[in-house]
Amino acid sequence: MTTSSIDRPEQPRLELTASRQFTAWLYEQHLSLTFSTYQAGKLFFIGLQPDGNLSVFERTFERCMGLYAQGSSLYLSTLYQLWRFENVLNAGELHNGYDALYLPQLSYVTGDLDLHDLVVREGNFNSSAEQIVGVNTLFSCLSVMSESHSFQPLWQPPFISKLAAEDRCHLNGLALRDGQPRYVTVVSQSDVADGWREHRLGGGCVIDIANNEVVATGLTMPHSPRWYRDKLWLLNSGTGEFGFIDLERGKFEPVAFCAGYLRGLAFHGDFAIVGLSQARHNKTFSDLPLTDTLTQKQAQPRCGLAVIDLRTGDVVHQLRIEGVVKELYDVQVLPQVRRPMAIGFKTDEIRRVIRMQESG
Repeated sequence: MTTSSIDRPEQPRLELTASRQFTAWLYEQHLSLTFSTYQAGKLFFIGLQPDGNLSVFERTFERCMGLYAQGSSLYLSTLYQLWRFENVLNAGELHNGYDALYLPQLSYVTGDLDLHDLVVREGNFNSSAEQIVGVNTLFSCLSVMSESHSFQPLWQPPFISKLAAEDRCHLNGLALRDGQPRYVTVVSQSDVADGWREHRLGGGCVIDIANNEVVATGLTMPHSPRWYRDKLWLLNSGTGEFGFIDLERGKFEPVAFCAGYLRGLAFHGDFAIVGLSQARHNKTFSDLPLTDTLTQKQAQPRCGLAVIDLRTGDVVHQLRIEGVVKELYDVQVLPQVRRPMAIGFKTDEIRRVIRMQESG
């Protein structure tokens, strides 16, 4: 078991504890992980030091939530901006012992849209901004980034009668299929301001945006839909279950239970990586089936990452997080990266990282 502590002057303590084979799994799979926590306002990078011990790197971004990794790019939604980072290191190149250096290169100022999941859709567009699709939870729609406005609406659920800053159904998750936005998760089908809060238990559903069809109902606060290996996977967060949707029957099939409120889902090979949070002690998280299940299993809600073997449904590796970080939102895999880091805005490092594009 590997423990990494981060002590910051006059700040609460943060401790990350890896299960016994977690670092070996990172090495064998030749990957690293990144995850966001809006509760603590941090973006974390998890990798390996040269000696094989856990490498933990963090940067501060206010209310950071949605993450999407594609090639050398990393996209991140924050309180009122969307950022695109670029890994500026070439294969085999190192910067202070790190083999990936994510530099913020582009930002869209969106205002506080409560952007949740992010994806990049494939296709030829007049503007590069149109390729980034965000779940605009405040306005209950999917939107694309705009170079002249806060956002451009792309799609809204058929039951939403008006785009208003009212978070009517808590639209939160988005899955790509064949390179295009295809499935979304909502906590309810409410069409009034904050109406989803009264339908948290069993009111969640999945919508196929290609035909506006509700393909699954009866979910409790679902999050993080992902299309992987010809299945639609998601997190039934209110029950603590990871599983998939049987699209023919419109039924959620649980694969694994995790001891926490689940948000954030990524895949690599035969494994799923799931984010766990400690549920807040407020009305939104009260009376969830997750609470009863944890009591029955004599378990406490955890914060961290769980690695699930898709072949068995077993939680085979874990990263426990204790201290100031109690809730995660999203997680992404960074393949072929051993030890990533990023440049932020709290120090003057960003002034000195300059790269030139060759004229051609």
